[in-house]
Amino acid sequence: MPEPAPFRFARTGRTRRTALVLVAVWAVIVALVVLLDAALWVVAIPALFTLPAVWDLVSDRRAGLALEDDRIRWHAGRAEGEVVFGQIDRVRFDTRLDLSVKVTLVLHSGRRIRLPQESLPPWRTLDSALAERGLRTERHHFALF
Repeated sequence: MPEPAPFRFARTGRTRRTALVLVAVWAVIVALVVLLDAALWVVAIPALFTLPAVWDLVSDRRAGLALEDDRIRWHAGRAEGEVVFGQIDRVRFDTRLDLSVKVTLVLHSGRRIRLPQESLPPWRTLDSALAERGLRTERHHFALF
C-alpha cells in the first residue's frame, strides 16, 4: 500500500470575514451613538465582546496541524507539539454541546493530549486523514468534559 501524502492544515487569525464582521459591528455601535444618542457605557458593553476578534486581526496568530510520515505535529500561537504515531492508542473526537468537536490523542501510556481547537481542520477531514494512516478513532457525542 502506498504511503499517504502528507496532510497539512493552516489557519490565520487575520481573515477577511473577521474584518468585515468587525467593521459591521463597529458601524452599528457608531450609528447607535450618533443617530440614536445612545449612552457610551451602554454600547461599550457589546463593544468589549469584539476585543478578542480585534486582537486576532492585529496579532495575526497562526495555527495548524500536519500529519507526516510517522508523526502528528500541531502549533497554535507559541504552543506547539508533536507525537509519533506509534505512541498513539486512539484519537478521540468529542462533540460538545455547542457542536464544536474536541480532539484528544490518547497515548498507550494513558496520557491524554488535547489538540488546540484553533489548529484543527473540520473533524471529518481529520478523521479520514487519520484513518488513511491506520490510526484508530472514536466518536463521543455531547461530552461535558
